[in-house]
Amino acid sequence: MEVKTKTMGTVEVPDERIITLPDGLFGFEEFKKYALIESEYQPLLLMQSIEEQGLSFYIIDPFLFCSNYEVDVEDRILERIGLTDPADVCVMTIVTLPAKGNQVTANLEGPLIINRKNNKCLQVILSNDRYTTKYDIIAALKAKAGESQC
Repeated sequence: MEVKTKTMGTVEVPDERIITLPDGLFGFEEFKKYALIESEYQPLLLMQSIEEQGLSFYIIDPFLFCSNYEVDVEDRILERIGLTDPADVCVMTIVTLPAKGNQVTANLEGPLIINRKNNKCLQVILSNDRYTTKYDIIAALKAKAGESQC
């Protein structure tokens, strides 16, 4: 599928890299389909809205910088996207890239849960007050040598 992106022009995206969010993202509920595209900022992925070219987010696997990250979500919520097998779960977090001089942060409080089997996704809010919407990724990666505790 050809997808018009905000920053990379038109790119070809295989069908298995298209995800559907039945409820949308918080604050962007009307946009349901996104393409996951390799970005120029590895290991980030570009999550580009298929319905709105001007809407995109960078996402990252939170376990790359927070090895003890825990996503505890009730089974009834996961059933909304057909998740029954933990092996089918992919967790990603939305990244905020800074204006000059600010931190690169990840929203650990509101992760994305993707069902690898059917490419359905939902965003959840974790009730664990240990996580924040502005987790400093660069500081965590620097601390990773000593094993990051988040």
